[in-house]
Amino acid sequence: MAKRKPQKRTSKLDRNRLSHFVSAVLVFAGLVVAWKYYQAHFVTPWHAAGDRAGKGSAEHHYSQEVQRAAAKYDLDYSYLMSLLMLECSGKKPAGARFEPHVFNRLQQVRDGKRKNYENVTASHLSDASDDALRNLATSWGPFQLMGYKCILLDVNIRDIRGPNGVEHGADWINQTYGDAMRQGRFKDCFHMHNTGQPYPKTGLPRTHDPQYVPRGMSMMKQFAPPTAQIHW
Repeated sequence: MAKRKPQKRTSKLDRNRLSHFVSAVLVFAGLVVAWKYYQAHFVTPWHAAGDRAGKGSAEHHYSQEVQRAAAKYDLDYSYLMSLLMLECSGKKPAGARFEPHVFNRLQQVRDGKRKNYENVTASHLSDASDDALRNLATSWGPFQLMGYKCILLDVNIRDIRGPNGVEHGADWINQTYGDAMRQGRFKDCFHMHNTGQPYPKTGLPRTHDPQYVPRGMSMMKQFAPPTAQIHW
C-alpha cells in the first residue's frame, strides 16, 4: 500500500495574511457602500456650491415661464425650477444631448426587430430616416425632454426644443407623473423623470448621477416660498 503524502498545514503566517486580506476587502466594501449611501442622500459640497451659484440664472431665464406652466397644470413651481437646474443648469438656450442607446432601440423598432420602445411603435417610425431618429433620440429644452416624447404630446420636435419648451415639458410631466407630484412624492418624481421608475425601496437610486435626487430635493428648498416644507 502506497504511503499517503502528509497534507501541508497552513502556516500561522499564511493564516494571518489571509485574515488581513479579508479584513481589507471588507473595509473597502464598507467604504464603497458608505460613499454610495452618502451620495444618494446628501449633496456634496461642490455640487451644492454650483447649484447655489446657478439659481439666479435659472430664475432670470425661466421663472416667469415656469410660474405660468405650474399654474396651468397644477404642478409644483419649486420642483420644476429644480428639475431644469438638474437638466440644463438653468441655461438658455438649454442645449441638447444625443443618447446612442435610445437611437439603437428606435432603429430596432423601425426595422421590426423590437415591438415598441415605451409608447413608440413601428407605425410611428415607418418613414423615419436615421437623421430623424437622431432627433428623436436627443433630449431637448430646459427639462431635456427626449425627442420621441413629442409622439405622446402630439407635437413636433421643433416644438419641444423651441421657445415653448417649458410649456411642452410641463405638459409631458403632468401627463406622466403629475399625480405623484400633487401627492408630494417629489423623490419619486425626480427618479421617474430620469429613469422612468419610482425611487427604489432599497434606498439607492438608479439615476445616471447618484446626486440627481438629493440635489433636486435640496434645490427645491431654495426655490420654495419661505413657509413651504419639503419632505423626503
